[in-house]
Amino acid sequence: MTVQNDQLPELEADLASSLCETATFGMGCFWGPDARFGALPGVIRTRTGYAGGTTGNPTYKEMGDHTETIEVDFDPALISYEEILRHFWRNHYPNRDAYRGRQYISLLHFHGETQKAAVEKVKGEMEAELGFSIETEIAPFEGFTLAEERHQKYYLKRYPGALDQLEDMAPEPSLLTDSIFAARLNGFVKGFGNRDALLEEISGWPIRPEAREHLKQKLKHMKW
Repeated sequence: MTVQNDQLPELEADLASSLCETATFGMGCFWGPDARFGALPGVIRTRTGYAGGTTGNPTYKEMGDHTETIEVDFDPALISYEEILRHFWRNHYPNRDAYRGRQYISLLHFHGETQKAAVEKVKGEMEAELGFSIETEIAPFEGFTLAEERHQKYYLKRYPGALDQLEDMAPEPSLLTDSIFAARLNGFVKGFGNRDALLEEISGWPIRPEAREHLKQKLKHMKW
């Protein structure tokens, strides 16, 4: 199938919803969470970066007092912030003694009072479920610095053959950062989800039928 303007931003344009919300958190090295949350239906975009510190212009080599963090844009009609929080706390150890320095601490920045109330509610539920006190550093969102391009969709980029097959849709690797398709592929190669489930999900994406079919055919024929 030939699709005009078949780059990822054009194919996925109708997925960008003004109703999307953002979650910001750190749970150790940001590569794994980027893949884990990128695989969740209802998540639209993921990106890795730095937050929580005072050092200006943090980078991976000079992070200062910042923490490796991810931001997740999600559609609350498909996945709630409370569900995001449960995935967050179930998939890392939120205890300060588990980490050295601030780079990998358990960190959660809420966006507004509604998210703050959800954090307080779910934190109590998760402490009861996990059987210990949660020591996540919790604070209002104050800023986020995007990590270098090489840290975006890290696991997908470990498959250069797959990147070659995506070149028609993402001639610049930076186009993968905010792509829902790339987020799903990044999760897939890390072991989250499977091809059939992803094909079924894409079938329901509210994008142009020809764009939807183009993405499905790309996935079906990708060689890893």
